[in-house]
Amino acid sequence: MGLECCLYLAEEAKDPFRTVPRAIVGSVVAASVLRMLFLITLTIAIDDIPRISASGSPVAAIMRDRLGPATEKTLLVAITIAFFGAGIVVMVACSRLVYAMSRDGRFPAHRLMRRVNPRTRTPIAATVLVFALGIVLVLALPGAALLELVTASTILPAVTYGSTIVLYLAVRGRLSRKKGAFDLGRFELPVAVCALVWTLIALFVLVTPGEALVSVLIVAGLLLGGLFFLAMLRFDRQAMEIEPGEVDVFTA
Repeated sequence: MGLECCLYLAEEAKDPFRTVPRAIVGSVVAASVLRMLFLITLTIAIDDIPRISASGSPVAAIMRDRLGPATEKTLLVAITIAFFGAGIVVMVACSRLVYAMSRDGRFPAHRLMRRVNPRTRTPIAATVLVFALGIVLVLALPGAALLELVTASTILPAVTYGSTIVLYLAVRGRLSRKKGAFDLGRFELPVAVCALVWTLIALFVLVTPGEALVSVLIVAGLLLGGLFFLAMLRFDRQAMEIEPGEVDVFTA
């Protein structure tokens, strides 16, 4: 999950109909290969499976056994920096999503969230909102907050992906085609169906464990989103039914 974050920056990319899909496919392939190599290397390096399995940090334990404490700490620092970078990327992606919905009048307080700083040309209000929500979640979740957030950050994208695929399958016949854009051709429908099945399986695996707090929070968030959607249909239906015209992004 998370490899699609470049999608949220599509409006800031050159020739997004070609470059963004290629970036997504390329990142998925590269990450899959690197992750598999990393997992194979770690598995081969295990010399005591029961001890490593019982460890609170198996990866760190394997590194310490094979590379020594100094190299272990160096690699853990690199992993920490990588996590920080991933968090920044996700925050940027979420802020662009808030901005895009606000620009279309489909987000609470959209008049504030769609504002773009004239100097930095970035949606500062949307970015601050996403950052603040992250802090609130860390403070509000009891116990192993990091584990809870990691679990939630896995479930929520799966829900989003599944909803997007269902919506795409429902309206694909009415979508226009842009010449020269990325196109799967005859594989488009099979890939979409396989992606939906995979997403449903992933959701089942993620939601079925006994730890239900994250699932409850996600359900509550979905209910709030559903209520906001119904309110938009009732009081501002035009914003839901009319697509805004093309705009010069981040110049407002």
